[in-house]
Order: sequence, then C-alpha cells, then structure tokens
Amino acid sequence: MTSDGTPPREAFVWVWLPGRTEPVVAGRIQAEGSRYIFNYGRSYLSRHEAIPIHLPELPLQSGAIEPEPPLDIANALRDASPDAWGRRVIVNRLTGARGRAADLVDLDELTFMLQSGSDRIGALDFQASPSEYVPRESDSAPLEDLLHAADLVDRGLPLSPNLAEPLQHGTSIGGARPKCLVRSGERRQVAKFSSSTDTYSVIKAEFIAMRLAAIAGLDVARVELTRTMDKDVLLVGRFDRERTKKGRTRRAMVSALTLLGLDERLAAHASYEDLADIVRARFTAPVETLRELFARMTFNILVGNTDDHARNHAAFWDGGHLTLTPAYDICPQSRVGREASQAMRVRGHERRSQLALCLAAAHKYLLAEDEAMQIMRRQIAAIRTGWDAVCDKARLAEADRRLLWRRQILNGLAFEGLEGRLGDVIDGLDDG
Repeated sequence: MTSDGTPPREAFVWVWLPGRTEPVVAGRIQAEGSRYIFNYGRSYLSRHEAIPIHLPELPLQSGAIEPEPPLDIANALRDASPDAWGRRVIVNRLTGARGRAADLVDLDELTFMLQSGSDRIGALDFQASPSEYVPRESDSAPLEDLLHAADLVDRGLPLSPNLAEPLQHGTSIGGARPKCLVRSGERRQVAKFSSSTDTYSVIKAEFIAMRLAAIAGLDVARVELTRTMDKDVLLVGRFDRERTKKGRTRRAMVSALTLLGLDERLAAHASYEDLADIVRARFTAPVETLRELFARMTFNILVGNTDDHARNHAAFWDGGHLTLTPAYDICPQSRVGREASQAMRVRGHERRSQLALCLAAAHKYLLAEDEAMQIMRRQIAAIRTGWDAVCDKARLAEADRRLLWRRQILNGLAFEGLEGRLGDVIDGLDDG
C-alpha cells in the first residue's frame, strides 16, 4: 500500500540480464480491477541483449500483455512475489494483524511485491520507479535475532521495529514455513526455522532427506544444520546467485507451476507427466533431465515428501532454454499409517505414493522398465545404508528416528505391488 493507505496501481519490473551484475527496468505492471496487465518498456525492447521474462507467457513485444484466464497475473511475475510466509511478515508489519487475523487481511499483489525484500529468488525485482533502482535490503542480522523475529511472527506476537527490518529482507522467499535470507562472507543461504506447530523435528528431517538425496545421486542444493538459541536451523545454499570477477549475477528462474500454466487455485492439477512433456520439448539435455525428474519423483515417495507441489520444482531460464535447478524442499511430511498421496499427479489422475505408479509411467521419461527399477533400487539401498550416519550427523533423537523410519521414510505403501521385484533391497527393513 502507498503512504496514504491506498493500494498501488503500478509497479515496475527490473531484471538482471544473463551475466549482468546490475538490473535494468524491463516493464510495468498495472492493476486493472483484480487483474494485472504487463507492458515491456521501449528502452528494454530496444536492448539487443533483452530476453523475454518467460515464454510463451511474456513474449518480447510492445503493447499490453494480459494474463491468460483464469490467471490474474502472469505466473512468471507471481513466482517472484512473496508466498505465505513472506505475506504474513508483511501483513504483520503494515497492519499489526497477527496470527490468524493476519491470514484474513487481503492486501493486493502489488503491495506484496513492493513491500517485500529485493534479494528475491531468481532475477526479478519490483520497484515504484522506472528510472531509479532502490534495493530494499538490510545488513544481515545475527541468526539469533532472525530466529527470534521469525518465532514471534509464527506465534502471532508483536514484532518490534528493530526486528522487523532484518526479517523483511527475506519476505520474498517462497513457501509457508518460517525462513529468512542470511549472508556470511561470500555465502548466500536460506535459513529455515522450526514452527510452533511442529509435532516432530521437521528441520532435522529435511536435513536428513536432503543429505540422503545427495547420497542417492540426485542434484540437490547444499544444506547445513546448525543450532542457535537451543533451536535447529537448516541453512540451504542458494543456487540462483553466481560470483564473477565483476560482481554477483542473478539467474532467472520459473517454477513448474508457471511452466504448467497453472496458479495456486489449480495446483492440484499439476502432473509429473505433464512436466515431463515440457522437459522433452523445451529443456536442455532432455534425456538426462527426464531421468533426474523421474528420480526426484521416486525419491519423494521413498522419503515421504508429499509436499512435492509444483512450486517446489523449478528451472533456470536464459531467455531461450530451460534447465532444471537443483532439488530443494525435500522434507518428510507428518503421516499416520500407510495411506499417502503426492501433491503432484504421478500417473494420469493418480497420485498415490506408490513406486508402481512411477514404474507404469517410466516411458514418459524415456526409461525402460529395467532402468526405472534400477533407479528405485539404488535409491532404496542408498537410504538404507546412509540412514544411520546421516541421522548421527543430525543428532536425531532415537524417538524421532523411530517416528520417521518406515513411517515417513520407506513406508510400506511405496513398495505395494512391487514387493516381488524389490525383495532383496527391502527385505529386513523393519529390522533396520
């Protein structure tokens, strides 16, 4: 909102072009009712190195580009806007509403864009001016202060001004859980905190799943586990920033939700198979990428990550080609019994957390059945052999190990229908 409390009517999109260390203005977003119309600026269109923010959604052309119904705003722009956690922080700061009351505050999209931090994921930022770029950033505060501030917002308690500013720096990060951005020397990381609603060691569980994913051969973001104020903190290395001799560059990114042409209201329709079709048509190294995507799908099932929605998959965008980013947000979810479903459809309209469904869809990833089985077998073996060492590294209590093992991690539902073909790698799991 503006200084007089009215919603802003426009925002200017600034972009870091590939290899550049400073942003340039790309265009304007204008509010028209509940919809947001985008126009590229003439100065941007005249640049020989200009790239479309995303294709086919925002092609390089003059004139108004309206979002395709039922979207209210181009998905590639929405990708750079805050998600649930960032919105809670902004609402807390602007209105004083906290807890459940904050969830009921209905601010407009341009307010969230202009009030969130500038060091957002990807290569976009939003400004009130088309000519002057003023980053909304602050010096990285001590991790203890950031944790304390995030905990206050999470519990719906007042946030003092001295804590609001550093926490504001990370409001543009996606996701619903408490988090912020931290800088340490040349390192850029996302710090994830526990939530007051957690019923088990979620932070340690995500660390364990990410480490096991790396052991299983997946391309994943680097993670570290630290502890401050007697609480666990997960540090996830950023992969959308690159250090060069001229300075730090930003890599453009789009979510799988954007690639699939869906918004949050239609996220339940997202499908691994549809994403595989896009990989075949538009990605660099499609054969290798399809294999990686299949392996991520099966690994999510094996570790009980049912929060594998389409915003938790992403691709780098260079203006013409897409490349899969490292995997992130792999976290076992709370679960009782065997029944579970993935956030994205696995085969057709089916989303049950079963490897058999993945196997039936293997041809979509250009994999023969034997190749698909080999991927799954290797992952099961890697999880099984790496489990104790990774849990020891995380200092996971025995009670939490029992809670995760064979419930979230390697739940029997995953193997249903394939017991005969996986017998040698799953035999004796309950003794592990």
